[in-house]
Amino acid sequence: MKKILVVDDDMNLRTILSETLSTAGFNVMDAKDGKSGLEVLSEQEFDLVITDLMMPGMTGVEFMTIARDLYKGLGFLIITGYGTVEIAVDALQKGAFDFVTKPFSITQLESRVNRYFEYSDLKSEVKVLKQKLSEDKKYTHLVGTSPEMLTVFNQISMVARSDASVFIQGESGTGKELIAQAIHDGSDRSDQPFLKINCSAIPESLFESTLFGHEKGSFTNAIKMHKGLFEEADGGTLLLDEISEIPSNMQAKLLRVLQNHTITRVGNTQEIEIDVRVIATSNQNLDEMIREGLFRADLYYRLNVIPIEVPALRLRNSDIPLLVDHFLAKFKLKYHFEHKEIAVETLKTLTMEDWPGNVRQLENLIERAILYSGDETKIEKKHFSMESEVRTANDAGSIKTVTSLAEMEKQMIHNALKRTSNNRTQAADLLGISVRTLRNKLHQYNEMNEDMLRQE
Repeated sequence: MKKILVVDDDMNLRTILSETLSTAGFNVMDAKDGKSGLEVLSEQEFDLVITDLMMPGMTGVEFMTIARDLYKGLGFLIITGYGTVEIAVDALQKGAFDFVTKPFSITQLESRVNRYFEYSDLKSEVKVLKQKLSEDKKYTHLVGTSPEMLTVFNQISMVARSDASVFIQGESGTGKELIAQAIHDGSDRSDQPFLKINCSAIPESLFESTLFGHEKGSFTNAIKMHKGLFEEADGGTLLLDEISEIPSNMQAKLLRVLQNHTITRVGNTQEIEIDVRVIATSNQNLDEMIREGLFRADLYYRLNVIPIEVPALRLRNSDIPLLVDHFLAKFKLKYHFEHKEIAVETLKTLTMEDWPGNVRQLENLIERAILYSGDETKIEKKHFSMESEVRTANDAGSIKTVTSLAEMEKQMIHNALKRTSNNRTQAADLLGISVRTLRNKLHQYNEMNEDMLRQE
């Protein structure tokens, strides 16, 4: 039974409304003014409040503003006199569902009340349908039935509806961005913006402006006011990809934004409130970076409220046949190949690979194999074998594209350092990457060598 609270300083009208609505099948309580109404609302839940506009001590609009702030989703119907219609219209703009003008008939009031509940029920149905839709689509691009992926899916379901910051860690190519998208799609923010930025791609001098915006004339070439990503994502979700690449001077500013939920544009001192859920990703070991003084521990703890560890593909190779089917369907549609399937022996070979480039490597190789297979209906191992690939003599049937690319990258870095007499700044300039990226790569190579020594 729907519950209605009637608030009016006129006892006769209050009594008539209460009796009429009770007869119509509603559970009705009443209060003599706004203060009393707030006391009743603090003790019981109601679906709708019918309040007089002009009351002593607190107007109906003031009462509504306080009540709606305290009790989200509470409906209001305003009773007003002829001389206060403009104020009633203002009440509509502030959240009232409708108003009825004195004198009014009981039929008119019942019509307004019934219309409100029809509207409220429709809103609830839409919310349920939207939630079901988001549940249906949230894993659309995530493929896997392995225990490792089921754990990730379960984590997504648990955290999606909250506003807590999420930190997604995993190797490159594991699908961290897709998981962030799934969290957004499964949240109450799904109809709001989902913006993403790769922190390694932002020049250090433009970091603050990119994230927080700037005012016209705040620096050279600032020819107009620019909203930053936090403002653009207001109400939605912001993905900070590769958060480990954020400059040290920006880490403190980002921490303040996460703590205070306000940003300040470059060239201004006015704080702007923002409502943004932040998801961060990294393929680096931030614990190690914190120990080396390269990343703030307090920022890490603020970002790492909900940690999600994405498994490498080699740790869930039972998902490889599903992923192969998924990418085959995707690229058959893209390139208009109706009849193509992968040979059984080829699929076995794929499932035995280490996949250092993870799902991204597998996807790229499937796309390439489909194109190289041409009109052939069977995709064989030969379609994965390109001249640019490096094979070992003892493993001629292996597919090591990304491994060879990693080795080429390592060799290029080695050559650049050799040419610059180990000057990291000059080597980074020569390679077209940041010094931070170069340092991370070298640290990664050192870890790999240490692992090899331990294994020996």
